[in-house]
Amino acid sequence: MKLLVTGGTGLVGSAISADIKISSKDVDLKDLHATNAAFKVLKPTHVIHCAGRVGGLGGNLNAKGEYYYDNITINTNVIEACRRSGVGKLVCFLSTCVFPDKAEYPLTEDKIHLGEPHSSNFGYAYAKRMADVQIRAYREQYGLNYMCVIPTNIYGPNDNFDIENGHVLPSLIHKCYLAKKNNTDFEVWGSGEPLREFLYSKDVATICKLLLERYNGNEPIILSSSIEYSIKQIVEMIVDIMEFKGNIKWLSDKPDGQYRKPADNSKLLSIIPELKFTPIEIGLKETIQWFISNYENARK
Repeated sequence: MKLLVTGGTGLVGSAISADIKISSKDVDLKDLHATNAAFKVLKPTHVIHCAGRVGGLGGNLNAKGEYYYDNITINTNVIEACRRSGVGKLVCFLSTCVFPDKAEYPLTEDKIHLGEPHSSNFGYAYAKRMADVQIRAYREQYGLNYMCVIPTNIYGPNDNFDIENGHVLPSLIHKCYLAKKNNTDFEVWGSGEPLREFLYSKDVATICKLLLERYNGNEPIILSSSIEYSIKQIVEMIVDIMEFKGNIKWLSDKPDGQYRKPADNSKLLSIIPELKFTPIEIGLKETIQWFISNYENARK
């Protein structure tokens, strides 16, 4: 097996051990010619596709068109390059954003296309949905062993800690860091009531490797611990780990996003029954330690 990981310097890609890792600095995956040329030279037999344009609530609200175009282009090009270069197995990352806003809970793999996604990030969500459609079409026409995974909120070292455009957990870590450093309020969007599931990047890397070995089905797999935490609980853990003694200011006039989207991980556990998840207290502590130690060079 010769494994290539796209988005190799990012949150998930950096956690996966692979023969080849490529990032946007190596190949412009929005350019089909460049993507095909790279795959032709590198000749991977297996690919884990993590690359994409990602962001939190702010980024998705303000740049729906850009998020749609960049992600649908990247995904289309990578999947097609895999086909042209003879890649034997592909794992492509989606997001729980693909699920309908009005989906019945818990989320299961058969509910992806049963309604419109939440309006706050529909550009990103539809682009990710189309990767599932493309892979399904390629499996049927070309007989390819390609699949999608749908992780809940991934966190860990090498995340994007951008306050405006990052995901909720790294953004909160960065906000708390600056509030402590500058002796200011720790400002948090919304009410703190929404619930989210979180998955440590090291756990995701382990899961991907095992799915490459064990899973040959044609349906996506939800990657989830099925444990929910409120944003308020996450904030309290960050404050405790970072020893922040200042004031937490909840900005109730800012949007919460979806209230909750619990996911069913029974399919995942049927494939990897021995799977153990890193407790969030441990994963958070390691992530915060990495961020503080690498603050100057971290994406922010």
